[in-house]
Amino acid sequence: MKLKKTKYAFMALLIASSIGLSACGQNEEAKDTAKTEQSETKTAEVQAMKGDELAKIEADKKEKENYLVIDVRSSEEYNEGHIKFAINMPIDTFEKEMSKIDSFKDKDVVLYCNSGKKSGQVADILVKNGFTKVYNADGVKDFKYDLVTYESKLGPDFDKDIKDGKAKLVIDARKAEDFKKGTFDKAINIMPDDFESNKDKLPEDKESTIYVFCYTGNKSSEVAQMLTKEGYKNVVNAIDGSKEYDYGF
Repeated sequence: MKLKKTKYAFMALLIASSIGLSACGQNEEAKDTAKTEQSETKTAEVQAMKGDELAKIEADKKEKENYLVIDVRSSEEYNEGHIKFAINMPIDTFEKEMSKIDSFKDKDVVLYCNSGKKSGQVADILVKNGFTKVYNADGVKDFKYDLVTYESKLGPDFDKDIKDGKAKLVIDARKAEDFKKGTFDKAINIMPDDFESNKDKLPEDKESTIYVFCYTGNKSSEVAQMLTKEGYKNVVNAIDGSKEYDYGF
């Protein structure tokens, strides 16, 4: 009888130990899972970008497609001169407009201003809102960028403006065969190499609003620059060409 009691006590001890080890294992597994989740949800950090690095990206027709560059200065400062493919989202209204760049949360977003202070503040806002690859670049007062005065817009904004009738003239800077396949209503086809021979198609009023697009935003930026040199003051270039955005034609 005593032997049986000892046997039962030993078995109970084994069961208790097994349960304890199982619980311990589960706790360790839970801790490991929590650590992994915490690591995955760790807040991204704003990275600094030198002016020469940003200038190099903007000059590379392929590389620039991987970045969204945002000028957070006022619209007045932006219009006086800004980096070629930069859109304007002033710091004062940035959070109200932020939803339009939600699709860039996992893409490279570069911010700049005059000194890096305002762009740094906006960079922190983006990180807090889930953007994972945010860069604060040298300001226009710290680095001598090649600046332009025509406006740059994302595809959706460009498309909406045209459909809302804001463009006096739309220029399609793609190849003739692409132009013939489909384009905006009443758009004309002018590529950079043909600009001089097509000046007669441009409006006489230099205040006319002219919208330009192409396949990737590169050729249209060349035409936009030519238009500004001709004295046109309201020129808009689509940084999203028909390759990046579906304009519906």
